[in-house]
Amino acid sequence: MNGRLRNKTALVTGSTSNIGQAITEAFAAEGAHVIVSGRNQERGAQVVAGIRASGGRADFLAADLDGSAEASRDLAARARETLGGRIDILVNNAGIYPAPGTTDTDEKTFDQVYAVNVKAPFFLTAAVVPAMAESGGGVIINLGSWIARLAVPLGALYSSTKGAMETLTRAWAAEFGPSGVRVNAVSPGVILPTTPEGGAAHPGELMMKGTPAGTVGTPDAIAHAAVWLASDEAAFVHGTVVDVDGGRTGVAVIAA
Repeated sequence: MNGRLRNKTALVTGSTSNIGQAITEAFAAEGAHVIVSGRNQERGAQVVAGIRASGGRADFLAADLDGSAEASRDLAARARETLGGRIDILVNNAGIYPAPGTTDTDEKTFDQVYAVNVKAPFFLTAAVVPAMAESGGGVIINLGSWIARLAVPLGALYSSTKGAMETLTRAWAAEFGPSGVRVNAVSPGVILPTTPEGGAAHPGELMMKGTPAGTVGTPDAIAHAAVWLASDEAAFVHGTVVDVDGGRTGVAVIAA
């Protein structure tokens, strides 16, 4: 690590485990002061402790981003205060993935998934951007998904929310870019916390057969892409969705 985010501040939603945790750890390793946020205080404290033990700066803020503008604004305000008055980087990572079929999806589930996956980041971004622009600029990174463009069975509800986030990425780049706020997205492929070893194949492994990578990815792969997008190295990158999926969506899959 070479301090690409030195003296920067960052808020990462849904960062008490998996991809969000990996992003906060990578940001902290690059010198950023990070806010770990989520609903589970115990896991959040463990992530913060690990970052601090490695010499990084991190704090935990409990947050239940239920889609209400109030919840998003409250997290933005608390994060800004904890980070010394500014948020340089926002990563909209929190999301939920219930996977009923379309005909089995009730209205309550539909509304909940859209509230967490779309409304919450929409209002959180709206709460963060004005201060970013006023301070001279900032970075928004959204999390998309490969299944927003390459459909899988039982993924209609979730994938439609990720399609919305990828569309918002381009729309926000047009809206906020002139104010100095860069907006981009990372689209993960099949990501598992650890590379499977032995035993029966994980369904995700089967989905990756015949791809250039040939296997699933780990959260670190997404974190590396997020660090790049957050850094000055990506200063000329606006409105882009970076596919980090082992070639799953961009290359023809050859059946083995």
